[in-house]
Amino acid sequence: MATTLAALFGVLVGSFLLGSIPWGVIISRCFYHKDVREVGSGNIGTTNAMRAMGKVGGSAVFVLDFGKGVVSGLAALALARALVAWDPEGCTAFVALMLGDAQQAQAAVTTAASNNYLVMLFTSAAFLGCILGHVFSPWLGFKGGKGIAVAAGCLMATFGPVGGLLEIAVFAVVVAATRYVSAGSIAAAAVCPLFALYYCWDNVPAWACCAMGAVVVVWAHRGNIGRLRAGCERRIGSSKGEKEGEDA
Repeated sequence: MATTLAALFGVLVGSFLLGSIPWGVIISRCFYHKDVREVGSGNIGTTNAMRAMGKVGGSAVFVLDFGKGVVSGLAALALARALVAWDPEGCTAFVALMLGDAQQAQAAVTTAASNNYLVMLFTSAAFLGCILGHVFSPWLGFKGGKGIAVAAGCLMATFGPVGGLLEIAVFAVVVAATRYVSAGSIAAAAVCPLFALYYCWDNVPAWACCAMGAVVVVWAHRGNIGRLRAGCERRIGSSKGEKEGEDA
């Protein structure tokens, strides 16, 4: 059980460090000889990266931010499966502690990998960790981006491809309807705990990790929420003369 707990802590720390890599700053400095934080809104995310570096640079930032979420989730999934194979008794004891039922724990650990209690807990912890790392990067004075790309990437492992694509679909539909990238980001974060009720229906700690990650993303958009309420948030396709807010 101690090994499982240590591994879970390792997932949180590892995904935090992976999420904290500020690709927007790295790419802008290494390839464009500028700092994305000194252009436009100053955000290190995809939208401002495109403004600072163009479509190629901005797309690279998105792919790398999305990718660090995918890697975080897949690494957590692989570790959970390896632990179940290597120390099934310890894993069962840990899950029994979480569930308060040893017989139910045995079934939760030995069931199919896609529904495995430990897999869901580890990938949800990775989801929370990589978001925290991205939003509070220690390399940038515990400042960073807003967590949407990295969260979407990790959800491909946490919820699976279908759940991850549903989150992206929510984002895309809201952006298409409103022309606000921030509105799509906030909507995708808001539905995450609801989707998690389905995917983590018997796993309260995993659901809590998903919900906390979503709350952090919404909190990171607090400035956008204020501008949306005030009616001064910048829309996609708005003229350069309009007031420029922070990116989603």
